Amino acid sequence: MLARLASVPLFARRPMHGNVSGKHRSPHRGSSVEFAEYRKYVPGDDLRRLHWRALARTGRQYVKEFEADTNLRCCFVVDTSGSMRFGSGYEGGLSKIDYARRLAGALGYLAVQQGDAVGLTCVSDTVVTSIPARRNPAHLRHVFDTLEKAKPAGGTRLVPVLHELAETIRQRALVVIVSDFFVQPDKLRECFEHFRFRNHDLAAFHLLDQQELEFDFKRPMRFVDLEGGTSILAEPTEIASLYHKALQSYLTAIKQAVLETGVDYHAVQVDEPYDKALMRFLVGRTQRVGVR
Repeated sequence: MLARLASVPLFARRPMHGNVSGKHRSPHRGSSVEFAEYRKYVPGDDLRRLHWRALARTGRQYVKEFEADTNLRCCFVVDTSGSMRFGSGYEGGLSKIDYARRLAGALGYLAVQQGDAVGLTCVSDTVVTSIPARRNPAHLRHVFDTLEKAKPAGGTRLVPVLHELAETIRQRALVVIVSDFFVQPDKLRECFEHFRFRNHDLAAFHLLDQQELEFDFKRPMRFVDLEGGTSILAEPTEIASLYHKALQSYLTAIKQAVLETGVDYHAVQVDEPYDKALMRFLVGRTQRVGVR
């Protein structure tokens, strides 16, 4: 599975700041094969980049500039609040936290294999773990171990943590959030806008269970709040229409928020093989930036 995914590079949609040469565009000019623009010659410029044909034709001195290529910082934010324990097992589907582990682990592996740096933040009602981005294979093992040990519990402070990360990730990065996003869509939009303002490339995997979408219960059920612990006994057939109306309103608001803020958003059902979700994500990014 990883070999198949590795055939499609992980690209950033925005120019990135890095510390070594890599696959991703930089906001700085460099010496890659990708032509960027012409600019007027100034004393001290490398004469090898002088556009001699333009000089002969116009008598004016222009220099060719090229895109610089750099490496990427890929920062994963994995929701480990109590609701991520949920998984109905529909058609062999995973729990949300197991699906999140596989998504983040596979993407992290692919990033390190192409020379990029990977970091991880796990968040519930507090920041459970924060691992800075590094790009060596030994560091990746630390990320894997942390994902494996992550236990979903408590409420979620996803919104304040996202605002904090938008400020503390100093250089432009690809930030990948994996969550069920049980937060108010307007608050989430503010987080997305913050990341965009800071020039980060933001991607979001919205994990959903088939049972959440269908609400296909046939008898009275006790519904438990996995983040707060409270519960209610209800007759599903009496509340199904209101539930679906609220769900559609919520999903519409989320989609509107990501559309307005340019987030690379993927709603994923946890019964879908995770390699298919990842391939869709990778191919979509390749199409956006073009094959280089």
